[in-house]
Formats: sequence, structure tokens, C-alpha cells
Amino acid sequence: MAVIELKNVSKIYQMEKVQVKAVDNASFKIEKGEFAALSGPSGSGKSTLLNMIGLIDLPNSGSIILEGTDVYKGIDLEKSKKVPFKIDSKLTELRRSHLGFIFQTFNLIPVLNVWENIEFPLTLGPSPASTSLSASEKREWIEFLLETVGLSDWRNHKPSELSGGQRQRVAIARALVTKAPVILADEPTANLDSKNGDQILELMKKLNQELKTTFVFSTHDAKIVALSDHVIKIRDGKIQE
Repeated sequence: MAVIELKNVSKIYQMEKVQVKAVDNASFKIEKGEFAALSGPSGSGKSTLLNMIGLIDLPNSGSIILEGTDVYKGIDLEKSKKVPFKIDSKLTELRRSHLGFIFQTFNLIPVLNVWENIEFPLTLGPSPASTSLSASEKREWIEFLLETVGLSDWRNHKPSELSGGQRQRVAIARALVTKAPVILADEPTANLDSKNGDQILELMKKLNQELKTTFVFSTHDAKIVALSDHVIKIRDGKIQE
């Protein structure tokens, strides 16, 4: 079953007097449980594509279907310079219930420790985990994630006390904590050395196989592409294969 489907999606940026088509009529599906990569050189449109899948960027045209929900159905995207408040609330709910995010710059909250950073998404509103787990089950789930990413002994440490690889492990656990079915990762190994990058990749592949969570990467890293079971190549905004 497709958890993500794009139909004829385009994104145009207005750069002063010039229009730049970052994504040009993209159509593809990503199935449940896949380890998928949006692959292409810098400037190819892969990060824009990932941001549209993540409901962060608004497409100019086309359909984005997330687990059967046609996100922008009934909205005139060509006339919408910004998302109306009612639709923005819908996007927020869809992000909480369907998506987790891993960023290359980690984006951890400096004043919170490891445990609190992982727990934080559960405090933001309804999600699969926050609505289905009791307080004790949430603690057990966070403990499981801490152990899985190898940070049980670092639970009380702040991000400034962690290495880059450890911070990315916290970011992975935080993305998983809501039990969202899809994890989106934007160049997750870009700011790591090769050893830590390889370990992070092995961890994400393991979680993909054991938890059946769908991972979608924006990357030009050949190692991620080699590990992926579905590669979507993009160049100059167009899907190549």
C-alpha cells in the first residue's frame, strides 16, 4: 500500500523577475515500509520535494496523497500564496499523525536533556503514540528508544555535551517517538564524519526493518542510495526514474 503518492506535483520559486521551477511535474509512489531515497545533485530539487512531502512547502500544482488523504483537495494551489488558516491546521494535524522529521543540523532544544528532547513531540498535541499510550507506556517507549539508539547512559545530558553522532541519534529517537508511520530525513549524514555517518545509517536501516517504519531520504550520499530499496532520481526538478 502506498503511504505517499505524488501526482503531477510542481513547485515554482519567484526569484526577482525570474521564475525557477524547482520541481517539474513529479509523480511517484512510496510504499509502506520502504527505505526510499530522493537522489540527485545539489540544486536538483530533492530537498524541495521532501519539504512538500513533509507539508512544509506548498506546491504550485498537483496532488500529494498521504496514507489515502488528498492533502490539498479542493484548494486552488495556483492562487494560494499562503495556506489558509483552516488548511494550515489540517496540515499540522497530518504532520503530527503521519510524519517524523530528521534534520541534518539536528535541531535539538539546547535547554532540554536527551530524555526531554525525545519526549518533546508527545507534548505538542495528538499523535499515534500520545493518544494510544498511557503515561507509563510512554515512559517505557522512550526507554526502549533510548536503549535502541544507544543513549540510555546519556539521558540527563544536554545536546552541548554530546557528539554529532549522539545528537543525530537523539534526533532519530525524537522522530520515532510519536510512532508516525513515515520518517523524512534531509541529508541526515551530511554533518557527520564517515564513521558516525555509517553507524547512523546502519541504525536507521535496522529500525526500518524491525519497526516497519517507512524512511524517505533527501540525499546525494552514495551509501544511502546503496542501502535504499527504492531510489527516485531527480535532476533539474524532473524525475529521471
